[in-house]
Amino acid sequence: MNGQRTGLIDGIRIDVARLYATWMELLFPRQLNPSKVLGRWEPETTGQKLSYYGWAAIGLPLVLFGYPLLLLGFATRFYAKKVDSATTRLGVVGVVGLAAVTWGLLTVAAWVRQFSFDGLVAVAAAGAVATVSAGLAYVLSRRGGRATSVVLAYPAAMTALFLPPVVAALYSPALAGVLTGSTELAIWILDNVLTVGGLNEIIRDRFALQGPAYVLMWFGIAVPLGWLLGCVVTLADLVRPQSEESNSGGSVGF
Repeated sequence: MNGQRTGLIDGIRIDVARLYATWMELLFPRQLNPSKVLGRWEPETTGQKLSYYGWAAIGLPLVLFGYPLLLLGFATRFYAKKVDSATTRLGVVGVVGLAAVTWGLLTVAAWVRQFSFDGLVAVAAAGAVATVSAGLAYVLSRRGGRATSVVLAYPAAMTALFLPPVVAALYSPALAGVLTGSTELAIWILDNVLTVGGLNEIIRDRFALQGPAYVLMWFGIAVPLGWLLGCVVTLADLVRPQSEESNSGGSVGF
C-alpha cells in the first residue's frame, strides 16, 4: 500500500511539473523538453527575469485549476483510444452500417410497440442523426489533423450520443424521464452558469423548453462539450504524449 501511495504521489508530481512546464513553454523556449546540449532555457537579463517569474506566478493557480482537466484528458484519451481501435477495425462503412442497423432495429421495435406515426418518424429521425453523426465523427477524426478533430469530430461524436434519445423521448412516454431530467438540467444551467449579464432571464423570457427546443438544448450542450473533451485530450497529448506514456509509469491512472 505504501508503495502504491508513493507511486501515486510521484505520478502527480511528474504530471503537475510537466503541466507547469507546458505553461512556461507558451512564452519561453526549452521548458517542456530541454535541449540535451543547451539544457532548459533560463532568464539572464533583468527584463527576462521579470517576465519569466511573472509568467510563472500567473501560471501557478492556472496549473492547480488545470490539473483536474488534465486528468479528464487522460481519461477521455484512454477510452477514446479504445473506441478508435474498435472503429478502425470496422471502417467507415462498418461504423455507419452498425449505427444504421442498431437504429433500424429500434425503429422496428417502436413499430411493434405501436408508436404513433409521428413517433415512428421521430425514432427514425433519431437514428438518422446518430448514423450521420457517427459517420462524420469517424471521417473527421481521421482527416484534417488535430484542429479538425477538436472542432468537428468530438462535437459530432457527442451529437451522436446525446441527440437520438432526446428526439425519441419527445414521442415515447417510456422515455419521458429523459425530458424531465433535461428540464432539471436546464434549470440548473440557467441558475448557475448562464447568470452573466442576465442571460438566463433573457432565455427564460424568449424561449420555452418544449418540443424541438429540447433537441436544440442538447445540441447546444453536445457541441461545447465536444470542444472541451477535444481540448483536454490535446492538453494530455502535450503534457504526456501517448508514445511516451506507454514507455513510462509516471502518469496517474492512465
